[in-house]
Amino acid sequence: MSASMQRLVTGWNRSRLDLDSDEVLAQVLDRGDLDAWRELYRLATDDPALRARILRIVCRVPLPFPWFWLAALASFGEEIDWEIELPRDRGGV
Repeated sequence: MSASMQRLVTGWNRSRLDLDSDEVLAQVLDRGDLDAWRELYRLATDDPALRARILRIVCRVPLPFPWFWLAALASFGEEIDWEIELPRDRGGV
């Protein structure tokens, strides 16, 4: 794992990065920085199960860049419903 992703996790009062946790994965998608997102994309390249989990989270959790993640998943050949209504990130409102 990248140092960037490890820093994110320790900032959330966790002792380690556990991408098997949907909560941690959602936090990386929501609060990650560019380096963390690059690492997540790299990991998803060879992990269909991770891609499926990312898709599930994007469709259920309000995120700042959901269409970015859908486009990233589409680049791997994942089938994306471009008509889906995604949860909206209301910016803390």
